[in-house]
Amino acid sequence: MLLRLIVSVLSSLLFYQHSYGSNLKEISFALDSPYIYSWLQSNSSDLNTVEKRIPTPTGFKRVPVANNSFEAWLRNLPLKEKGSKVMLYNGEPKYRQDVHEAVVDIDIGKTDLQQCADAVMRLRAEYLYATKQYNQISFNFTNGQAISYSEWRKGNKIVFKNNKAVWVPDSIDKTGYQSFKKYYNLIFAYAGTYSLSQELESVSNLKDIKAGDVFIYGGFPGHAVIVIDVVQNQKGEKYFLIAQSYMPAQSIHILKNNANPDLSPWYSLSEIKREMKIYTPEWTFEVSDLKRFK
Repeated sequence: MLLRLIVSVLSSLLFYQHSYGSNLKEISFALDSPYIYSWLQSNSSDLNTVEKRIPTPTGFKRVPVANNSFEAWLRNLPLKEKGSKVMLYNGEPKYRQDVHEAVVDIDIGKTDLQQCADAVMRLRAEYLYATKQYNQISFNFTNGQAISYSEWRKGNKIVFKNNKAVWVPDSIDKTGYQSFKKYYNLIFAYAGTYSLSQELESVSNLKDIKAGDVFIYGGFPGHAVIVIDVVQNQKGEKYFLIAQSYMPAQSIHILKNNANPDLSPWYSLSEIKREMKIYTPEWTFEVSDLKRFK
């Protein structure tokens, strides 16, 4: 039995070494999971994921999603232990601990950057990075200028000239994960809900909601939450989970549904359609605020 386990682990390591090169320090993942979460510094049990931790309501099943899709990746996000607090970037607990169902096992950073829209962009970028879709990683600064990771990865950096971001050559290798983190922290510093809301496309029909969609109000301030899972019953009714960061920068966390504690943490699509609003613990969105990455 022990020999079989050793062989299985070695086979996994050889596969990732073949796929990603010899520098395995750039890759952190759960050996039990087919999904890569590059920020993890140790193995995470696949029992502590969104899908395994949060059961579906009676009569509902998780909607089918394609393997290796953004929806599947979000559904398998690793969670911190049950009862974990939402923490701020400075190491202090958030003043409100009554809004979250679970805390995503992902770093916050040590600066006040990873707020609401930043958390949405972080999750999207991490998925694209994990699946090597580097050319798809691009976000706009608030002035509308697109800043692509592929340009960064070529070995360039941003400098500002006459209030405009300009690419110039850099002497530092930009292909590793630590450099990727510097890229998205740059994005966080100069982007926000306003710029992200301009990049996303509206979801015209609420019944088409899917994981990865974003309720977003672009403003100063604004707010954004991301759909991370969707379930459906035989009648076609849909419920969904949402996650957020907030101000100041804090743990990404799955929200409770304080407007309907009996259903919490799930949100009912039919209730939202009836009210024409979604009441989250710290923000109220209009149904027209639902958008999607292109």
